[in-house]
Amino acid sequence: MGEWLYLIIGILVIGVLVVAGLLARGRRTPPVLPRGGTDVIAPPAELPDTSVGIDVPDVATPTLERPESRESRLVRLRQRLAGSQGALGRGLLALLSKDRLDDATWDDIEDTLLTADIGVGPTTELVDRLRTRLRVEGTEAPPARDVLREELVALVDPTMDRRLAVTGADGLPGVILVVGVNGAGKTTTVGKIARILVAEDKKVVLGAADTFRAAAVDQLATWGERVGVDVVRRPEGTDPASVAFDAVKEGVDTGADVVLVDTAGRLQNKQGLMDELGKVKRVIEKQAPVTEVLLVLDATTGQNGMIQAKVFREVVDVTGIVLTKLDGSAKGGIVVAVQRELGVPVKLVGLGEGPDDLAPFDAEAFVDALLG
Repeated sequence: MGEWLYLIIGILVIGVLVVAGLLARGRRTPPVLPRGGTDVIAPPAELPDTSVGIDVPDVATPTLERPESRESRLVRLRQRLAGSQGALGRGLLALLSKDRLDDATWDDIEDTLLTADIGVGPTTELVDRLRTRLRVEGTEAPPARDVLREELVALVDPTMDRRLAVTGADGLPGVILVVGVNGAGKTTTVGKIARILVAEDKKVVLGAADTFRAAAVDQLATWGERVGVDVVRRPEGTDPASVAFDAVKEGVDTGADVVLVDTAGRLQNKQGLMDELGKVKRVIEKQAPVTEVLLVLDATTGQNGMIQAKVFREVVDVTGIVLTKLDGSAKGGIVVAVQRELGVPVKLVGLGEGPDDLAPFDAEAFVDALLG
């Protein structure tokens, strides 16, 4: 009887131990690994991060921005220009509305135009046309204003084709090469142009070929991230031509609509750098033709900007002008002067520091803003 009692007690003890083990194992359910065995397990959300000196990157998908439409930009163009450039139009109207337009008044009109950076040739042409017309049509307020508007619009030249050449031939992407001296706002302009194109549902690739400044590459990458645009970048000091080549190649391979290539700011008195810019253009065209060469000019530099414009025209056949900082202390006449000097249109104007403060240039909207 004693042996059976010991046997029963032993069986009960073993049973209790087995049950306890199973319960403990149930509380430690092992993680289920994904197929392929990749051991990537996120820590439980409720446990604090006890790591020291380790920055955990935010892997959340960024919210892409939707840039403004062309129509919205044009509205702001009129508003900004009316505030910054309206003094020119008001001054001219005040002089032209005098009861008697004598030689002294015409001298004042001429001085006003020259002060606005219109240039000697266009100023002389405009004054001659105004004198002829107002002698016949009179100087009452409505006619004087209408005549001035018509002549200013003609001077700015609404017949110029101001569209960006963004379409390549034979299925290739359009390629826009953006050039200009340091400080003109070139890299920022490239980012803003990308926003304009994204708003038009274009697939864009950016080439960060200003490899001499790491800040410029990082800046362009930030612009691209905000609107979901790929940016081709290489380490600082990489040959700019090779970066431009790779950017256009990616545009071709991925079926992009447009490739925008930023370049290093180049001073007109450094012939070696200017020669390099010509090399960038030649290398790009081994992949696809350059459809547009935009020269970015700081509108506040006045006639100094004209010197820069001439040099760039000789090197890369500029096809369009981007005038930045036109909402500041710039003289509106620079629009006329630079177009006359280069024989190419102003296509875009910068009106502030906001991401969408770059607008297509419209001759009539510009003149209307000048006249209030």
